[in-house]
Amino acid sequence: MNAAGAESSGDRAPNTVDVVVVGGGNAGFCAAHAAHESGATVLLLEKATADEAGGNSFYTAGAFRLVHNGPDDALRGLIDDDITQDRWDRTDLAPYTRAEFTSDMRRLTDGRCDPAMTDILVEDSADLASWLAGRGIRWRLMYERQSYVNDERWVFSGGLAIGTVDGGKGLIAQHTAAAARTGIAIRYGAGVTGLELGETPTVRWRESDGEERSVRARSVVLAAGGFEADPARRAAHLGPGWERALVRGNPLNTGEVLDMALDAGAARHGDWSSCHSVAWDSGAPPQGGDRQLTNQLTRQSYPIGIVVNNLGERFVDEGADFRNYTYAKYGREILTQPDGRAFQLFDAKTRPLLRTEEYDSKPITSAEADDLATLADKLGIDADGLATTVREFNASIVDVPFDPAVKDGRAARVRPPKSHWAQALDAPPFYGFAVSCGVTFTFGGLHVDERAQVLDESGQPLSGLYAAGELVGGLFSGNYPGGSGLTAGAVFGRRAGRAAAEDRAR
Repeated sequence: MNAAGAESSGDRAPNTVDVVVVGGGNAGFCAAHAAHESGATVLLLEKATADEAGGNSFYTAGAFRLVHNGPDDALRGLIDDDITQDRWDRTDLAPYTRAEFTSDMRRLTDGRCDPAMTDILVEDSADLASWLAGRGIRWRLMYERQSYVNDERWVFSGGLAIGTVDGGKGLIAQHTAAAARTGIAIRYGAGVTGLELGETPTVRWRESDGEERSVRARSVVLAAGGFEADPARRAAHLGPGWERALVRGNPLNTGEVLDMALDAGAARHGDWSSCHSVAWDSGAPPQGGDRQLTNQLTRQSYPIGIVVNNLGERFVDEGADFRNYTYAKYGREILTQPDGRAFQLFDAKTRPLLRTEEYDSKPITSAEADDLATLADKLGIDADGLATTVREFNASIVDVPFDPAVKDGRAARVRPPKSHWAQALDAPPFYGFAVSCGVTFTFGGLHVDERAQVLDESGQPLSGLYAAGELVGGLFSGNYPGGSGLTAGAVFGRRAGRAAAEDRAR
């Protein structure tokens, strides 16, 4: 093996192995680590080349939603970040309880989250950070993304604070290094072409040079993502128009492994008609994320501004809740607007509060002007419509103190309302950022049990088949609590790897 833990193109993958993991994102690596530490030999097959690998996890900010007790010694002991340690005594971080996590899951999905799966997600999240730290994953508090400064203290809100050092890039690099240390074999450029179940499951794949290969295993863990990167599958399942969405992450998550599992008898589960989608730079590449900018192409400071379409009309409550609870569903709302585009608008008061890593990144689709009419002209917004919207919005604001660190009740009494953080758009210069719908991952997938074993249509386990990550359905519908995707991948990946290794001993 080379230093990355992968076999070179001249090496031969094993013909038999205890556990095969399909997919090299966070969920797949967690399954591989768990299976290996349970005594199994593991081969991880990754469709991408080594330079393109990491699944959607690579493109994330690395945020994990975890049950924790606030800034106690146990949490501090997990932190491997100098900035966090320096700010620790000036940080306000409320505990995030099991009850709060469960409530957030039920509230944001309108009760459409699988109760048993939700209980597992919440309960297993409590020790997840320490388990991953033992595999070399490094942790920090995400000050620049999840907090505001209030009276010289860093105040976190929305139940989300903990992330990996260097974001998704760091998460995948640390996972890969751990695999190299422990001898987990990784085969890059291995696009899976077949799955056969039975007493000894067989996985077939095609090498990047076209050679067909196969491996026999006691168990298989599928962690190859959803179908979000396939325009035809998006249109078929999510509905007309979704083929126009921009793919914000891995362009290789095209759903063929998910279909193979269904063809093998796996049951569907969850909401196949909705997905995680965000406000994404409208000039971004349409068929896959940028490996350098990754999550910097998202635009998530909208709660402190206003969002309009090209008619100059608002269409969402930008301040309905903390960003962590709205951003994953507002991409869908953007897609329904004329041309599938929208514009986030700010002025001299709010511009300094925008996330630096997102709004100061380059290239960026934006404009600046000393008056709203000129800004509208630069962005392609109807100037008269915008003028009317801003005038009515400014006149309707409830005059209470503005505080972006809490739900401040500073509302705008217009249609649609803005429930919190309403600031008059009246201080030049004015700033506008053009956004489209960026699809992250799909919510429908396979049905698994408490061991992450895949179930058939009658609810019976399929022998030797497990699943984790985005191709598992049942947890999310319409929306999701920010950071719970990586957590779910790790929780069910760990369970899948352990259970798959148990099959080896039978």
